Amino acid sequence: MPGLTVRDSLIQAARYLKEKGAFSPRLDAEVLLAHVLGRDRVYLYREADLVLNTDRQRRYRTLLERRAGGEPVAYLTGLKEFMGLDFEVGPHVLIPRPETELMVEKALEVLSSWPGRRVVVDVGTGSGAVAVSLSRLAPPGTRVHAIDISENALDIARANAARHNVPVLFHAGDLMTPLQGMLSPGTVAVITANLPYIPSGAMSCLPRDVCGYEPALALDGGADGLELYRRLVPQAYTWLASSGCLFMEIGPDQAEQALAMLGPHRWRPSLYRDLAGRPRLICGVKTS
Repeated sequence: MPGLTVRDSLIQAARYLKEKGAFSPRLDAEVLLAHVLGRDRVYLYREADLVLNTDRQRRYRTLLERRAGGEPVAYLTGLKEFMGLDFEVGPHVLIPRPETELMVEKALEVLSSWPGRRVVVDVGTGSGAVAVSLSRLAPPGTRVHAIDISENALDIARANAARHNVPVLFHAGDLMTPLQGMLSPGTVAVITANLPYIPSGAMSCLPRDVCGYEPALALDGGADGLELYRRLVPQAYTWLASSGCLFMEIGPDQAEQALAMLGPHRWRPSLYRDLAGRPRLICGVKTS
């Protein structure tokens, strides 16, 4: 591609990715070229007549070929934006999704008016996007704990906490069990959980850039997708303070089953929808 400008490179790249079945070919082309140039996407429009040198063309072509093969853009660039912050990502962690920002926003609402000591636990933290965002945006003095069963995921989460210079206490283990000896039961204000919720039988039906690249450990939620949440709910009840909140991200067709986990004599359940109007977030307030 000798002498191609930024403008022409994007046109060709978007056409190529569209032919290969990319869901958002123009956006993918822009993000990848901005990554190659070490600039933001606005730069591409400001410098549309810039001619790419041979090295940049080669690097861009390599990324486009990998994207055409299904590799997620976030893994190609190593970064994903979430809550206005850039997070390091890789094959050991799920790529943060925009819909998960709803959980952070609702958790922040609770914390803003919490009357006592603010303690947050993020279960299944993955890249640390939720935990780091809460540590960055919550009222001063909020103490954030983050748990994951994957040591590789925790390495990335720690790097993201350092990247944004926020304090998060990381623990390796299954669901809430690492908190034993760390915290007293009945002292947590908010528990956030974006656990695997894809039914095992639906794993093979996921888009190829999900099922082929993102970790199954972070996706497969068992027979109906809710196995881990069933185990989490009673544990969360033990650790939450009275009026504390458990937030659980779910799939759009799981709302009825997830709400049924929160018994009326212990919880006050509610449901929030994402920007597309789909059921996405369950909140359980501990009532006794």
